[in-house]
Amino acid sequence: MNIHEYQAKLLFTEYGIPVPPGKPAHSVKEASRHAADLGGEGWVVKAQVHAGGRGKAGGVKLAKTRAELDEAVKNMLGSVLVTKQSGPAGNPVNCVLIQGISKIASELYLGMLVDRGSRRVTVMASRAGGMDIEEVAATEPEKIFTFAIDPILGLQAYQCRELGFSLAMDEKQRKQLTHILSRLYRLFTEKDLSLIEINPLIITTDGDLEALDAKVTVDDNALFRQNALAEWRDPTQVDEKENFAKLHDFSYVALDGNIACMVNGAGLAMATMDIIKLHGGSPANFLDVGGGATKERVAEAFKLIVSDKKVKAILVNIFGGIVRCDLIAEGIIAAVKEVGVNVPVVVRLEGTKVAEGKQILNNSDLQIISADDFTDAARKAVAAATGA
Repeated sequence: MNIHEYQAKLLFTEYGIPVPPGKPAHSVKEASRHAADLGGEGWVVKAQVHAGGRGKAGGVKLAKTRAELDEAVKNMLGSVLVTKQSGPAGNPVNCVLIQGISKIASELYLGMLVDRGSRRVTVMASRAGGMDIEEVAATEPEKIFTFAIDPILGLQAYQCRELGFSLAMDEKQRKQLTHILSRLYRLFTEKDLSLIEINPLIITTDGDLEALDAKVTVDDNALFRQNALAEWRDPTQVDEKENFAKLHDFSYVALDGNIACMVNGAGLAMATMDIIKLHGGSPANFLDVGGGATKERVAEAFKLIVSDKKVKAILVNIFGGIVRCDLIAEGIIAAVKEVGVNVPVVVRLEGTKVAEGKQILNNSDLQIISADDFTDAARKAVAAATGA
């Protein structure tokens, strides 16, 4: 789960990580009031969306006067910001961050994430911070320094000092970096995060470190014990279908293809998408309805699938272990009738009472095509999607 920059900076402040003063605003009037409270000779207006690349897309504006600030806020609020990371649909801007202007001497990049290969939290940093860090990573990877944190020993002071030397910091800055990294690691572990990015981490003209930006991602699987963070979820920044899936406890990811998948089990879902691609098709989604594929859950899953207008065929791939295949077949037929599915539905069942389940499907008068095995299901789904 992503959170907004202003929310991430609230966490930073809680953990003693230096950030520039700033406040969120949802109206021009509120923004103007915050600017008056902050004072200074100018402000930065930053669109609060769950996507990077805001600066290049016009989502970060410098305002030197109150009139410029009001104009920037007015133009941002209610707009849709399209960035390299948002996709063509963009993200709605319902909130802006009003922030004081920092005096920047140089910009760095600092990140902390879970490296699944080493199964450790890894720190990444670079002197080449700013908007082009992705290009630096692709073309000049030697400019990015990394180290892994031992899960037993934790973050070590010598690791922070070595990173400070690699980033050409002076003694004061190395001490500040050690402080920031220790607080970031505590935040990372205590709040069950999967990613922290500070881009840029600036060195001010006074020689101090400050987190000018903040990106934080919370591990969805840990939200049950992070209730306060779960309340920060912004559904306007997520695809409507993914919001629907979360409401019904489905694992769902929207994709660009035209063959929808409904599967029980994450591994089986991955294999289903792979075999669709193998036979020349393109999956429209990842959808895991879970082990208990009841009639009600199947019906809700069909509603989710048919809301995607790109879908030309549906492949249902269910293993009847917890629930018998004949009951699953009856649930699929009832769900297709209830939802009013008007595209071909290919069903592959396997497990307890599979013969009875296939017979029920074959005797229905609906656009339901029973498949004999995994490969047969993929071929029929691809053929149905292409009208073959």
